[in-house]
Amino acid sequence: MYILHNALANVWRHKGRNALLGAIILVVIAASVIALMISSTATSIIDDYKERFSAEVTFVPDMEKVREEAMAGSTDGMVRMTMPTIDADQYLAFGESEHLADADFTAATGVVPEDLTPVAADLGGGSGMMTMGGGGGSTFESEPMSFTASLQGDKFTEFDDGSRALADGELPDADGEALVSTELAELNDLAVGDTIHLDGELRNVDEGSLEPIEYEVTVVGTYDDLTDEYGTSPQQNAFTNRRNEILTTYDTVLENYVSGMQGMQVAATFYLQDPDLLEAFTQEVRAEGLPDVFDVTTDSATYNAIVGPVEGLKSVSVTFMIVVLVFGGVIIALLSSIAIRERKYEIGVLRAMGMKKSAVGVGLWSEILAVTAACLLLGLGVGSLVAQPVTDMLLADQIQAAEEATAAAEEQGSGGGMGMRMGPMGGANQADPDAEPLSALAVALTPGTVGQIGGVALGLATLAGLVSLGRITRYEPIKILSERN
Repeated sequence: MYILHNALANVWRHKGRNALLGAIILVVIAASVIALMISSTATSIIDDYKERFSAEVTFVPDMEKVREEAMAGSTDGMVRMTMPTIDADQYLAFGESEHLADADFTAATGVVPEDLTPVAADLGGGSGMMTMGGGGGSTFESEPMSFTASLQGDKFTEFDDGSRALADGELPDADGEALVSTELAELNDLAVGDTIHLDGELRNVDEGSLEPIEYEVTVVGTYDDLTDEYGTSPQQNAFTNRRNEILTTYDTVLENYVSGMQGMQVAATFYLQDPDLLEAFTQEVRAEGLPDVFDVTTDSATYNAIVGPVEGLKSVSVTFMIVVLVFGGVIIALLSSIAIRERKYEIGVLRAMGMKKSAVGVGLWSEILAVTAACLLLGLGVGSLVAQPVTDMLLADQIQAAEEATAAAEEQGSGGGMGMRMGPMGGANQADPDAEPLSALAVALTPGTVGQIGGVALGLATLAGLVSLGRITRYEPIKILSERN
């Protein structure tokens, strides 16, 4: 009890020295409060954003590699470039990767609706063959089918952006259910509950063989369509007309899939948990058989524009706290060492009275602990008041840096290249993540943060106490008193 009473008395007795030490401890604690509040809030925001937004992966054909393969396989000097494809089996295997946060699959194939008149029927149909370059083509055992419509599986993203809307009925939920456009329904007097028979065809380009396929779908609804009638297709016919798209489920389209045969496009949009996992994911899909003509890319610019400022803010706050703790710890250790040197006589008297070194050390540590406790209470208040303005300032810098980096990446990426994004027939497969770039961050002092600050304060007090104890062990009471005399 005497040790604690004497320690508290010494706090006031050496108020000038303790005020200087307390000022340093207060600055360190206040800075730690700000840094930990920012770090704690940023961590929760990052976790939430990563759950709602992930980096989209695309497989982009490298046109130079496609051309090289076409030239290497040419026997008559003619270069015939065909769009490379990825088997559905491979897409499904890719979707099993542990690096993915999510995967959306789509499928599409050309069809001819039985006893139905397609929109723009006067323009004829299309073969769906995607051949580019020097002319010619594959020879089949019979004339390939001319498609007048397309069957699209799980392609409903345009209902989210408003370019398509349900006019009657409901969206397909079970296999064998389908939506048709209001134009196609009115042209053929289709109603909810009607059944449509669809004929299709798969093609073995290498063998020149054709395999007929069939679908039987039930109309469960109609949709209004505001999309461009022919999208981005350079050809205008009934097959490319988007009013002839029959929307169904992915599994419905895939029920006739045959590996190695063309005529059916399967696509998937993969979302990485983090853009940094792109290299590991690329190695996985290569091992699963992804052709070398495909480059694996990710929309890291968009991801960084959303998550980057928060991660940068967290990094800055943690770095700032570490620097403050290191410099603050050094200064506190130096002040504690100087204070003990000035109090040698007092320590010598206590030691001469029979007090053990450990007891003297506990008394000195109690003094520092009392000062630290007062600074902790004041530091929590000061840090809480200053944290929000500091956060706003730092976040503004991070957002500006992210915007500049994104602009630079877009400018660099727009420099050219012949890459084409893989997607389902009839349009691009766009991601629509439920996340927006962060423009403000409201920090708060949580119980967890208070506990961390308490640990920091205890660590500072312990550091000063250890320094004091280390100095005490160097002094012998007789020598101290003799030097004093």
